[in-house]
Amino acid sequence: MADLDTETAASPAGVPGGLRSRVRRAMRAEVAAAALELFIAQGFDNTTVDQIAARAGMSRSSFFRYFPTKEDAVLGDLAGYGQQILQALIERPPTEPPWTALRMALEVTIDTNDVTRTRQASRMFINTPALKARQYEKTMAWQALLLPEVARRLGLPEARADDPRPAALTASALACLDAAVTTWTTSDTATPLAELLDMAMDSVRPQTTL
Repeated sequence: MADLDTETAASPAGVPGGLRSRVRRAMRAEVAAAALELFIAQGFDNTTVDQIAARAGMSRSSFFRYFPTKEDAVLGDLAGYGQQILQALIERPPTEPPWTALRMALEVTIDTNDVTRTRQASRMFINTPALKARQYEKTMAWQALLLPEVARRLGLPEARADDPRPAALTASALACLDAAVTTWTTSDTATPLAELLDMAMDSVRPQTTL
């Protein structure tokens, strides 16, 4: 594996900012992949930053250039998912009911490329209190991010403190996603995650045009 010990070696000062950004994202992805492999193999609590750094071919200090904690090595992408969900929601047809638009936007969180690995990672999140708590924090950040667009789709100029509907719809949709992922992870069901999400969201679908 290539030595990732110095960012400047891979991204010299003369390299355009866009390329430096892509190089940094690629390095973060490689470190995150190494961390996930170790977490799955030996458990989150039994894995050290030094082990992750060694697996990624870098020093301990270099690890902290990319992630402030080992939790962030596997949770960092969750923040990015929030932006992806928002973009997908914005791109839904303007006349689509908000609840339907939210369901379709959440599709970006469903990884069908490696079901076994995704399930293993999900099980680790559920069974590790430190990760579960941080995951909840990031999910709450998703809710705040999505609120303005949900409010707009409800015909409101903005998410207002005196109108609970945008927050109720957004929080309910994200709760359905959490319920679907938990069921899919803990039951070893053969039902695809997308179908479980449909089941969860259909069970609480608003009885109006929302």
